[in-house]
Amino acid sequence: MPEETYIRLNKYLSEHGVCSRREADACIAQGLVTINGQTAHMGEKVTGKETICFKGRPVRQNKKEPVYIALNKPRGIVCTTKNDKDNVIDYLNLDRRVFPVGRLDKDSEGLLLLTSDGALVNPMMRASQAHEKEYTVCVNRPLTETFIQKMGAGVYLKELQVTTRPCRIWATGKQTFSIILTQGLNRQIRRMCQALGYRVVTLKRIRIMNIRLGSLGYGQWRYLTQQELSELYKLLGSPDISLH
Repeated sequence: MPEETYIRLNKYLSEHGVCSRREADACIAQGLVTINGQTAHMGEKVTGKETICFKGRPVRQNKKEPVYIALNKPRGIVCTTKNDKDNVIDYLNLDRRVFPVGRLDKDSEGLLLLTSDGALVNPMMRASQAHEKEYTVCVNRPLTETFIQKMGAGVYLKELQVTTRPCRIWATGKQTFSIILTQGLNRQIRRMCQALGYRVVTLKRIRIMNIRLGSLGYGQWRYLTQQELSELYKLLGSPDISLH
């Protein structure tokens, strides 16, 4: 008989579209995952033949093809899989489980990626990779050259005790600018502007790496194309992934 293949539990959960590996680790640590009726432990490995339950519900053995979605997130929608009011999962109301790749704060709008493929989340969220994200921003008063220069050079955020990475920024109007970040600190652009005496009025993400919002309507979503996925995985260092 062939030798059984074991994989880490968090990877198993992500590959079956249950959640990302990060969320899996958190739920395992909280005792919310069981294997054959016993509470699972961090780092545990499985074959998939076990009875695995996530938050009391069995994980299905049949594995569907993963889905990859681009959403033009409206303001007021929360990027969470939890049962929070106005969460993005309830907003989409799909017939299968997906989860957001990264976040876009409640007051912001624009491009948000969601997927059932947990293997996509970790490489995209890895800060060291410096993946580009582009935004258009409107602030409450006229821009100055000093503001543009300081934003581009990096801003010290006292509450986070960190200086932001240098970034590309250019004015597009009297009170509007575009900015490309390579890190994803919590409410980063809003904090940067606030530190320089400005307040963000509107903030819209229009690109994540090679995926662009384009003409996607406000509140609408679409599946990523094969070409987008192929290029995305090449940028993530996985050129040989099989796409369907």
